[in-house]
Amino acid sequence: MTSKISLEQVNQIVNNLHHNPFEILGCHPLSNTFGQKKWAIRSYIPEATEVSVILPSKKKPIQMRSQHHPDFFECEVRAKEIEVYRLEINHNGKKRKVCDPYQFTEEKVTDYDIYLFGQGDHYEIYRKLGAHLQTIRGVKGVYFAVWAPNARNVSVVGDFNSWDGRQYQMRKRQDMIWELFVPDLDVGTNYKYEIKNIEGHIYVKSDPFGFTQEVRPKTASIVFDVDCYQWNDQAWLDRRAKTDPLTQPIAVYEIHLGSWLHTSMEDPLKQYRKGAQIVPASEYKPSARYLNYYELAEKLVPYVKKLGYTHIELLPIAEHPYDGSWGYQVTGYYAPTSRYGTPEDLMYFIDQCHLHNIGVILDWVPGHFPKDAHGLAYFDGTYLFEHEDPRKGEHKSWGTLVFNYGRNEVCNFLIANALFWFEKYHIDGIRVDAVASMLYLDYDREDGEWIPNELGGRENIEAVEFLRNVNRTLFEKFPGIISIAEESTAWSMVSRPPEIGGLGFNMKWNMGWMHDILDYFSMDPWFRQFHQNDITFSMWYHHCENFMLAFSHDEVVHGKSSMISKMPGDEWQKFANIRSLFTYMYAHPGKKTMFMGMEFAQWGEWNVWSDLEWHLLQYGRHKQLKQFFIDLNTLYKSELALYKNDFDEEGFQWIDCSDNRHSVVSFIRRDSDSEEFIITICNFTPQPHSHYRIGVPEAGFYREIFNSDSRDYGGSNMGNLGGKMTDEWFFHNYNYSLDLCLPPLAVLMLKLEVFEDDDENVETEETLATLEEE
Repeated sequence: MTSKISLEQVNQIVNNLHHNPFEILGCHPLSNTFGQKKWAIRSYIPEATEVSVILPSKKKPIQMRSQHHPDFFECEVRAKEIEVYRLEINHNGKKRKVCDPYQFTEEKVTDYDIYLFGQGDHYEIYRKLGAHLQTIRGVKGVYFAVWAPNARNVSVVGDFNSWDGRQYQMRKRQDMIWELFVPDLDVGTNYKYEIKNIEGHIYVKSDPFGFTQEVRPKTASIVFDVDCYQWNDQAWLDRRAKTDPLTQPIAVYEIHLGSWLHTSMEDPLKQYRKGAQIVPASEYKPSARYLNYYELAEKLVPYVKKLGYTHIELLPIAEHPYDGSWGYQVTGYYAPTSRYGTPEDLMYFIDQCHLHNIGVILDWVPGHFPKDAHGLAYFDGTYLFEHEDPRKGEHKSWGTLVFNYGRNEVCNFLIANALFWFEKYHIDGIRVDAVASMLYLDYDREDGEWIPNELGGRENIEAVEFLRNVNRTLFEKFPGIISIAEESTAWSMVSRPPEIGGLGFNMKWNMGWMHDILDYFSMDPWFRQFHQNDITFSMWYHHCENFMLAFSHDEVVHGKSSMISKMPGDEWQKFANIRSLFTYMYAHPGKKTMFMGMEFAQWGEWNVWSDLEWHLLQYGRHKQLKQFFIDLNTLYKSELALYKNDFDEEGFQWIDCSDNRHSVVSFIRRDSDSEEFIITICNFTPQPHSHYRIGVPEAGFYREIFNSDSRDYGGSNMGNLGGKMTDEWFFHNYNYSLDLCLPPLAVLMLKLEVFEDDDENVETEETLATLEEE
């Protein structure tokens, strides 16, 4: 046989230099004589001693011969049409049969897909790029596609080809996308991309669109079918789409899955006791194994439900190589971390949350990514996802790289990723990490270390437009969801629509309130009289954004101490302070977020390598604080005035904010629709007040609906015997007032009682007087 292939063409394949190996490898027509077609079948099999072609219509294999190179094989076949064939490969006596991928020229990624991706408008690009199960001409396999426009060559490697980049070379489409269908592969296949840049340097990368990865420290992507799970939460999703979250109670339990608990929680005290003897905390040794998503569904979901939280917020669960990063240095944006199980397991966990009426919020990190060799950094041998200039492309203090928001494909990658989590995992919200680092070009940079924008300013115009596009697209496709900005500066209109110049989030963390309130509560109560502004200032701006009040993981690490340890005084005062802090937080306008462990006053800082200090629940004060949170969340969800008008000026009104001498503040929370209101009085000193008068807007009996000093919570149990009748005594610009007993370091909530008569709703002096006597 005289070969129709040249030495130069063979060398292009052997040296991995061809952009489209399909032009040489696979099956190619040669001639057509008297109805009999002649075909050339070519294959490059490194280190093979013999290769034969197996055609279903032929009784015997057809021997292939080496051409121009000992590893390049070719044969001619006469047939009307070439059926799907296999190659029988002999490696020094070890034979195997494979289906030649180069006979499948079909394209899953269309030219229009590539065009949309290049424009930055293909928000379902994850359905095309990555690894996808396909059946082509009756053959099952996996279709691989990757964006690497500046690569010289790309090969898909894995266990199926002994991680040999000389095999399974991919073809390039429109100078952007590399693709290849590999037959006979299935779910569970490990793979990566071997990428050569123009200088011939080799980079072996995980799939940016891969749906799951090996458990760290391994880094291979794994083929997975994200459409395999049968969801049971359609009623939840339908209800969510019809609900405005801004008018709903939102109390979020923020959690790091790996350090919440490692061992059984069926009876938490079992693991801390030996017989009747309490085991000291120093002797407690948590298991090294993480709970998986199924175990978390069994243990975490009922726990959060009992506490009364409405949402769980997960610290980033996209794949990340280092446990100590807490998930904030992501390498697999489309892959939930395999530390806790498979993607299907995570779907089950979220499904169970929804079935128990708990929403799920994910921390999302579009601001930066790590430099790990298998990740996005220098992906195709060039600065693809990041900026080339480190003055724009690097966060030195974090050791990470900044996404290039000026590149359409990069923005498309990230926007599609946000949509992916909502579409495939049914999440209910995202909390976007480190938004300030995205908005400012000089963020954490000294003079000379950053480049101004085209107008000479410090604003990252491209990042601003990216954030607007993310939020605009999310709310169009998924009404009723939550998008929260962790934004620590005074950037205006973060939680306002893009159409009026906002960033498009519907909530923003109130970092100013958090710092002020912790400064206030961490000082000795005697000094608080000189810092009344710390406790009142937030009320001047609470309505200018849709604020989320958050005590997050960042406030209990790196030497900041735990929340209970921040409080001054002896142990009793510490617990009284923490109860008054959290009650004030729930009475303050804004939605709520609290980090795990705060519900029972963990003494130590959060340690990502260990469990929470569950042993503390054997002690009365810690157990009582947990009950305090159950009752506080129950009250919060049941009272419209505490959440319905969080972001309206009408939802809040001062009664008195000027009594700094006693460190007392009082205010009203209102629901303007139902005309319900709740009176809140805060005494932030250990000095009780037996006759403290405040003005109220209406006459009647005010029931004490919450008292943070209750004996049930470990308090002194001072209060107002269930409530108080008003006096017709003008005070605080109101015609009526209440003479109250204010417990030490405590917050009271009171609500006007309305009684129903058989004939009509009336409030009678006789009924109220009787109730007050009782």
